[in-house]
Amino acid sequence: MRAATVKELKTELSEYSQQDLVKICLRLSKFKKENKELLTYLLYEAENETNYIESVKREIDTQFEQVNRKSFFFIKKSVRKILRAAKKYIRYSQKKETEVEILLYFCQKLKEFKPSINKNRVLTNIYQRQIELIQKSIKKLHEDLQFDYEQEIKELL
Repeated sequence: MRAATVKELKTELSEYSQQDLVKICLRLSKFKKENKELLTYLLYEAENETNYIESVKREIDTQFEQVNRKSFFFIKKSVRKILRAAKKYIRYSQKKETEVEILLYFCQKLKEFKPSINKNRVLTNIYQRQIELIQKSIKKLHEDLQFDYEQEIKELL
C-alpha cells in the first residue's frame, strides 16, 4: 500500500464531518506513542509555549539525573537518547524559539555534566554539533532574540 501525499490527504479530510475527523484522530493516536504525544501537544500545550518548554526542560533534567555514569559508553548512549527525545519535542513545536531554548538547555546540562564531556571525543562532538545547530537556528530569529541567544551561546563557549 502506498502512502498518500499530504495534498491528497488534505483534500480527502476536508470532505469528512467533524465527528468523523475526531474518530480518525483517536484511531490514529492508538497506533503510535508519538502520534498521541503530538495530539497532546496540539490540544493542550501549543497555546502556552513557555509551559511546554519548561516541561521539556524538566524532562531533560530527569533524564540527565538517570544517566549511568559508570563508563563513557553508557554516558554516550544516554546522552544520545536524551538528545533524540529533545529533538522529538522540538519537532512537535516547529518553532525556532522553542528549538533554540531546548537545545541551549541541553547544551548547558551537557556542559555541567560530571564527569566532564571534555574527556570524551564523541560527547564533545555532540556538544559542538548542537552549538552549530543553535547558531544556524538563531540566524532565522528576530534581531532582539538573536542578540539574547548569542549572549547565551558565548557563555557556553
